[in-house]
Amino acid sequence: MFEDQELINFASDNVAPVCPEIIEALRIENTGPAMGYGNDDTTREMETELSSLFECDLRAFPVATGTAANVLSLSVMTPPYGSIYCHKMAHIEGDECGAPEFYTGGAKLALLDGPDGKISADILEDALAKSGAGNVHHIQPSAISIAQVTECGTIYTPAEIAAISAVARKYNIGFHMDGARFANSVAALNCSPADITWKAGVDLLSFGATKNGAMAAEAVVFFNMEKAAEFEFRRKRGAHLFSKSRYLSAQINAYLEDGLWLELAGQANNMSQRMANGLSDILNTTPHYKVDANIIFTTLPERMIDALEKAGFLFYVMGSREVGHVRLVTSWNTTEEEVDSFLDVLKRNL
Repeated sequence: MFEDQELINFASDNVAPVCPEIIEALRIENTGPAMGYGNDDTTREMETELSSLFECDLRAFPVATGTAANVLSLSVMTPPYGSIYCHKMAHIEGDECGAPEFYTGGAKLALLDGPDGKISADILEDALAKSGAGNVHHIQPSAISIAQVTECGTIYTPAEIAAISAVARKYNIGFHMDGARFANSVAALNCSPADITWKAGVDLLSFGATKNGAMAAEAVVFFNMEKAAEFEFRRKRGAHLFSKSRYLSAQINAYLEDGLWLELAGQANNMSQRMANGLSDILNTTPHYKVDANIIFTTLPERMIDALEKAGFLFYVMGSREVGHVRLVTSWNTTEEEVDSFLDVLKRNL
């Protein structure tokens, strides 16, 4: 279908290439020896840079994948007899192949509902009140995990996060944030990273970079540092302690330098808004969810889907082509020309 034509990516920010600044940082890093297993200056610099970014003391550990960041984080919060509360559409539920259960030794995901892929404090309060905490016959509530940005492309506000945190504190459970697209949320909210993490009560953050221009780099950031020592052993046991950790850390350092991470995320967000506005004008419809960041869910007629694919656009059809639900994701390198070209195909196939 795509033979001999240039492909244009709206499938995923994972499909996008690595940004030049990070490639250059890896080239520079790739000279001379450095101590292994995180005992190098580059990894120490990474932790210092993240501490400055979040305006607090913290511990930070590089890992290579978002799944590793999420499940290793949850493993230090949750015993095998515990439960992790999350939205029913959460990435840890639908896209991590049982890794949370595996790395916690058997903890259960307790799935919650809520509009736009988000959990409210009231929904969490109701679930925890009915959880049977302290009853030996029941799994014990141990953690709440939210995604920022959510699987629906929506964003939690600082007030929403603080309200969830208040419930978590009331029931003495940990608070984890899956920040695979954390940069997109900060860019959209135009807030301090601290405002939607530790200042709002988040204990642990999976700080993502891979979806926003890195090659393979995430950081597990501990704002509540009591569990950091345990994490080091769990990371090693889980085969995610890299001997050449400096190459992960170098990516994160370059990512943060001179605000590159927000520049990249801002470009992705802006292109998503341009796409959403164009879709609204052409189709006279609204997206399935509010377009807060760089993800759009909408419905297209099958003839438009066919025409877009024939023109070389990559995107996901979510289910039946006849129904026509599609997901469009913009990336750090998405251009106005690519968005406009996509919209032009739609116009020609009205």
